[in-house]
Amino acid sequence: MKKIIVPVDFSEFSEYALEAASFLARKNNAEILALHMLEISTAVINKADNIKQLESLFFLKLAEKKFKEFLNKDYLKDIKVTPIVKHFKVFSEVNEVAKENQADLIVMGSQGASGIKEVLVGSNTEKVVRHSDIPVLVIKHNPILMEFENMVFACDFTEEAVQQYLRAKEMAKKLDSKMHLVYVNMPGTKFRSSAEIEKQVATFLRKADGGIEKMNEVNYVNDYSIEEGILNFSNVIGADVIAVATHGRKGVAHFFEGSISEDIANHSTLPVMTFKI
Repeated sequence: MKKIIVPVDFSEFSEYALEAASFLARKNNAEILALHMLEISTAVINKADNIKQLESLFFLKLAEKKFKEFLNKDYLKDIKVTPIVKHFKVFSEVNEVAKENQADLIVMGSQGASGIKEVLVGSNTEKVVRHSDIPVLVIKHNPILMEFENMVFACDFTEEAVQQYLRAKEMAKKLDSKMHLVYVNMPGTKFRSSAEIEKQVATFLRKADGGIEKMNEVNYVNDYSIEEGILNFSNVIGADVIAVATHGRKGVAHFFEGSISEDIANHSTLPVMTFKI
């Protein structure tokens, strides 16, 4: 892990993310790219009116000063921190910054959401999760301890999740985490018999690992929803972080089908790491 991106909006939650990233950066000798996105419209920036241009310049300089002060933290001492300021608040741009800088991880703070606000508005974190091609670590609380001894990786063990499993496995190694594999079985049309699940898992592991040595390490959980199954299992084993694959659904597909990873990122009190399929 060489580069970690932390989107900063000056909130206490982005400070949680920044502090969490400092633990990971120090452990992996990585650089932190602190990204702040201004909300200055194109119309204001391109306005011919000199007063408007001076106004936008003033707000830009003010934000840069505030950004510099925000990054003046004791826990960032001896860590390389590179500030990046973008003029527009476009969340897909976080992924572009990650690509340009060959970043390994995005760390974001989130207070979560629920109810109608979650459906109609969503959080900034959700928007980044949907667009990001690299793993996103969502932090909910002040990171007093950032030792990820136990990582839960929830998976449906379909072929399309192989790459995400391998990436999660690699990330667990970097974090010195023990990875607990979980399959959640539900009642109704999505119910699978034990034989069906084991056959699917065996096929998956042969493709991903070249063998079925990890068959005995897969945990089968029965619950009323995938989200409940993952969260309940994580609580039982005392997990430190939950890792899930996400389809990164957008627009109409996201509205009607939802995203398990985004639901977990919203509702879990544990840090959640997402890997886009």
